[in-house]
Amino acid sequence: MRLISAFVACTPLLTASAALADSRVFIIANQADGYGVDQCLARGDRCGAYAARAYCQSRDFAQATNYRRVDPDEITAAISGAAGDKCSGNGCGEYVAITCQR
Repeated sequence: MRLISAFVACTPLLTASAALADSRVFIIANQADGYGVDQCLARGDRCGAYAARAYCQSRDFAQATNYRRVDPDEITAAISGAAGDKCSGNGCGEYVAITCQR
């Protein structure tokens, strides 16, 4: 009987921790908009926290747990041309990874 009541008492804790573990990483284009938010996100500066949180909340997540610049080579499907070619110039995008958590 004690085992059953101990299990029932711990069930809400297990459910709560499972809900907190729900996170997702979004890869978005880092576009220079003239406001400096893009640089805040890309460098992981504190000023990017507001933009990252707003991005997560717009997708029904509670908070942003991390944000940083992503090298295009880190993105699995990113191909810049022939093998070994590197993208350079204004046509090449920079990306930001924002980790959102429920």
